[in-house]
Amino acid sequence: MDKPISFARGAPSLDIIDVVGLRGAAEQAFENDPAGLTAYGTSVGYPPLRRWIAERHQVEPERVLVTNGSMQADAFLFDALVEPGDCVVVERPTYDRTLQALRNRGAEVRAVELEHDGIDVAALERLLAAGASPKLAHIIPTFQNPAGYTLSVAKRRALVDLARAHEFVVFEDDPYWSLRFAGETLPSMLSMDGDTVVYASSFSKTVCPGIRVGYLIGPVDLIARIAKLATVTYIAPSMISQGIVYEFCAGGALDRSIETVKGALRERAQTLCEALARELPDARFEPPEGGYFLWVDLPRGTDVSALFTAAVERDVQFVKGSDFVLEGAESSLRLAYSGVTPAEIEQGVKRLAEAYAEVVAGGRSRDTAGVS
Repeated sequence: MDKPISFARGAPSLDIIDVVGLRGAAEQAFENDPAGLTAYGTSVGYPPLRRWIAERHQVEPERVLVTNGSMQADAFLFDALVEPGDCVVVERPTYDRTLQALRNRGAEVRAVELEHDGIDVAALERLLAAGASPKLAHIIPTFQNPAGYTLSVAKRRALVDLARAHEFVVFEDDPYWSLRFAGETLPSMLSMDGDTVVYASSFSKTVCPGIRVGYLIGPVDLIARIAKLATVTYIAPSMISQGIVYEFCAGGALDRSIETVKGALRERAQTLCEALARELPDARFEPPEGGYFLWVDLPRGTDVSALFTAAVERDVQFVKGSDFVLEGAESSLRLAYSGVTPAEIEQGVKRLAEAYAEVVAGGRSRDTAGVS
C-alpha cells in the first residue's frame, strides 16, 4: 500500500516545528512563573504574553485578549456582535468553519467574490448600495484560506473606508501574515483604523498547532465585553500554553521559527507549482507568495467529488472547493502544502494526476452527466 499523502490539513509538519525551542520555553516558563502558570489566571490571557502582543502590534494591552486558539477568538467576536438575522459579509471562497459558525448563529451570510488581489471591493460597494447593511465583514487578508490570495493595499484602504461610511466592523482574520516568503509585506487594516477593525491572529501556524493560542485586538470596550464572555465560558484560557508561547516569543525563538517555516514553505510551494504544471497541465492556479494553501481550478465541468474519491483510492487527500462556499466551486480544490515534504508533494501530485486522468477518461464530469 502506498504511503498516505495529505494535502488536506493546513498545519506545519513536525520537521519544521522547533520542538527543542518549545521544550526550552516550557522549562523557562515554569522556572520564571510557576504560580502564574498553574493558577486559573484571567480571562484576558496570560499578562506577559498580552503585553508582548500589544507591543508587537503597537497597541495598548487593554485592546488585546488572548484565547485558546484563534477559532475561540472568532467565536467570542461572533457571539458579541452577530445576532440571528444579522447580515455578515464573507469572501467567496472562505474558511469553511467560519461559514459554519456564522450559519449556526443564524446570520444572513452574503458572499462576495474573491479576486487574485482580494475581495471584490467594487462588488461589495454595489451590495451596500443595493441596501445591504452588514454588521460585520470577515476578511482573511493575507494568504487567504483557502485561496492563498492577498488583499492589495488599495483594497485594504477601500474596505476600511466602506466600513467607516456604512458603519460595519471589518474582522481582519490574519494568522498567515508573518509567513510571507516572496513579495512585499503589506500593512494591516488594523494599522489603518483601530476603531473600525478587529484583528485576530494565532500562534498555531508559526509555533505549532498543538499550542492552541490565538488572540483578538479591538476597541477597549469591545474587548472588555468579550472578556466577560470568556469568563463565563472557561474562566480563563490555558495559562501554561500562553506562558510557554510568551517565553518562546520573548526569547527570540518565534522569529527563528518563522524563518524556518518560511524557508520550508517556499520550497514546498515551488515544488507543488512545478509538479502541477508538469503532471496536471489542466490545473489553473496563482503561485502563492506565502501561507499554506494553493487554490486549483480544473476545467469547467470537472467533477471534483469524483476526483476526491479517485484520489482517496490512491491514498491522497485534499479538500473540495465546494466546502468553502455556500454553493458552487464544484470544479475547484484546495491543496495545503505546509505539512508535506517536497518528495511527498511530487508523489502526491503524480497520484492526483492519475486520479484526474481516470475521472476524465471515465466521463465523470458534471457536463457529461448532463448537470449544468
